[in-house]
Amino acid sequence: MHSKPALEWSDSYALGYPPMDSTHQEFVVLARAVLLAADDTIAERMDALATHTQAHFDQEAEWMTSTAFPPSQCHLDEHEAVLKSVYEVQQQLASGENGAIDTARSLAMELLKWFPGHAAYLDSALAQWMAKRAYGGAPIVFHRS
Repeated sequence: MHSKPALEWSDSYALGYPPMDSTHQEFVVLARAVLLAADDTIAERMDALATHTQAHFDQEAEWMTSTAFPPSQCHLDEHEAVLKSVYEVQQQLASGENGAIDTARSLAMELLKWFPGHAAYLDSALAQWMAKRAYGGAPIVFHRS
């Protein structure tokens, strides 16, 4: 499956587990806000993205732990790598490092490119696992064409 950058939320990214879909929608909105931010607001936008991403990944980790989700380590490792990058760029912006604004926009674009594949391959398995536990079966998700 070839993924296109998630420059805006699309229901094609929906996985059928509403708490996860809502969080993913917010992630896309916040990453896009960093990408499109004015220079004087980009640090604030990056802070909002960092806060959201930490809470987002913590929630998914809690779901994996509390439900004994079998393939969790690869998923958690990917989250750790993303957070490391987000925090590094957040620190560069906070310190006024030369080139940090361009780096922040570049990171936002890379996150928007990364998200569809991560959601399709790793989060979809977790969403199905959670939906089966919550609703007794895997979700059926219809995407608008």
